[in-house]
Amino acid sequence: MTGTDPTPDQPSSPQPSRRPLVAILSGAGISTDSGIPDYRGPNGVWRRDPEAEKLVTYDSYMADPEIRRRSWRMRQDSPAFRARPNAAHKAVARLERSGTPVRVITQNVDGLHQLAGVPPRKVLELHGTIRAVTCTRCHARSSMEEALARVTAGDPDPACLVCGGILKSATVMFGERLDPQVLGTALGVAKAADVFLAVGTTLQVQPAASLAGVAAEHGARLIIINAEPTPYDELADEVIREPIGSALPGLLADLA
Repeated sequence: MTGTDPTPDQPSSPQPSRRPLVAILSGAGISTDSGIPDYRGPNGVWRRDPEAEKLVTYDSYMADPEIRRRSWRMRQDSPAFRARPNAAHKAVARLERSGTPVRVITQNVDGLHQLAGVPPRKVLELHGTIRAVTCTRCHARSSMEEALARVTAGDPDPACLVCGGILKSATVMFGERLDPQVLGTALGVAKAADVFLAVGTTLQVQPAASLAGVAAEHGARLIIINAEPTPYDELADEVIREPIGSALPGLLADLA
């Protein structure tokens, strides 16, 4: 029986390797170098002035006009509006620009990751943002800058211009639930991450803190960078106690 020789198998083209997904959970500690105080650390705002917590507690805010007036004065004086991204924020932005898949899950409301250059679509703000306000009645949303201009002009408790309802910052106050869609997306990122960094967070506030455990359970390399011990240190592959501003840029450069 005759026939042609079988055509030899052609070598397949090499497939590009998948770059690891890096998830970064950031807390107040990443922004302290930008002049924004920590709230829960040893010298945090809540420890120094427990009464200040009422200014960001939903029930107190809604029930007491004086609490709201104090809250607006606090917002006027907030260092977050004067803050600029520091070396840690910039290092995260450089990692994203390198082509490494990056998702930032932040407990902060300061918007410094975005100001550093991380695309907003890659930043999940678990606790909302201080840079916008929302109406508690009709949910109309507008800029914090506009609301603070009204306070400066003499309105100590500005109402919603659409319906007259009570305005609040677009942050998640104590007593409010996190946005389930944002939290669900963050949970998906934690499950999919190859590397999960918890940076500048005490990992005590739930459900955000549990994301570190979820990532570890799904096989991520867990790295914790924080000045104080956290409940998840024993799960971590690496715990770093060095200052975030110097430790994080080097670590992310290696990942890139």
